[in-house]
Amino acid sequence: MKKTLMVAALTGVFATAAHAQSSVTLYGLIDAGITYSSAQNGHAAYQATSGTINGSRFGLRGAEDLGGGLKAIFTLENGFNIDNGNLGQKSRLFGRQAFVGLASNQYGAVTLGRQYDSVVDYLAPLSNTGSQYGGTIAAHPFDNDNLNNSVRFNNTVKYSSVNYAGFKFGGTYSFSNSTEFANNRAYSFGASYNYAGLNVAAGYLQINNNINNPQFNASSFSGAEAGDYTFAAGRQRTFGGGVNYTFGPATAGLVYTQTQLNQAVGISTTQAGIAGVNFHGNSARFQNIEGNVHYALTPALSLAGAYTYTRSNFGGGVNPNFHTVALQSDYALSKRTDVYLQGDWQHVSSNTGGVTAFLNGLSNASGRQDQVAVTVGMRHRF
Repeated sequence: MKKTLMVAALTGVFATAAHAQSSVTLYGLIDAGITYSSAQNGHAAYQATSGTINGSRFGLRGAEDLGGGLKAIFTLENGFNIDNGNLGQKSRLFGRQAFVGLASNQYGAVTLGRQYDSVVDYLAPLSNTGSQYGGTIAAHPFDNDNLNNSVRFNNTVKYSSVNYAGFKFGGTYSFSNSTEFANNRAYSFGASYNYAGLNVAAGYLQINNNINNPQFNASSFSGAEAGDYTFAAGRQRTFGGGVNYTFGPATAGLVYTQTQLNQAVGISTTQAGIAGVNFHGNSARFQNIEGNVHYALTPALSLAGAYTYTRSNFGGGVNPNFHTVALQSDYALSKRTDVYLQGDWQHVSSNTGGVTAFLNGLSNASGRQDQVAVTVGMRHRF
């Protein structure tokens, strides 16, 4: 009897120990607000909005210790609209991220699934749109450099290094899952370095698209980019670099990116507003220069701002210049809940060829050279 009780007790201890080596975390963020915009298709609008700064999401993140500094990891992350409960990312169940892999304390991690590219991983955090201080609506025009991760990539193998005294690097390869190996595939690589208050990062992304495939706009398409594409083009190459420096309660930064398109057809209606935007030659280009700053007035109250100049060439003499400004004040009610006031303005100049201002995340382009949006919102993290 005593032996039986002892075995039962030991079994319980070992089961508890084994359970302690594995973990699953439910997490999420909800961003809801009211937005006034000066012009959408030529008319002012008041709207309830979801994800004006950070996309609303919830997810599961887990890890299992395999011993020897090795563990199995996974993430399943859903995007949704808090105003109507609809799924985001073309109604995918786990449209933001879905991957599984192995992580080593010594060698880094290899993961497989639907994931972010290296420009998003390394360079975006230095920008205003890739942070909590500007976010979705502060994206560079049409999110042309994907710093706001409008596009996630299917069929992706990713490597992420460990932190080597402040230096990190990684890369991705996204399969086309087609006998036409090079059509609708993508690859990227990037790196960052942190020392004291200095942060430096760079990244490169290339996407090869099969723009003649009628399934290209369907989320069920088997390729690397499916349904949530930004550009209809045979090839997209995006690269850039940035630097941030933190001194006391302030951080200032500068980011440069360039996107070059070949066999360029146009911009998806999702990015360009209902009317869509077309290119007029075989190639197109965007160059973005962003300056940003954020300052913590108190532990609870922060101010942030950014200005981006975007020079573009759509071909056929159409080369609009975009000026985008984002200003934000944020007050933390607790560690997990904050309220914010954000104002954004975009102006289009030069030879616009009918291209009008369009702040990312709004329903429609302005129909004019200028568009202003003011949002009062609340975020909660769990």
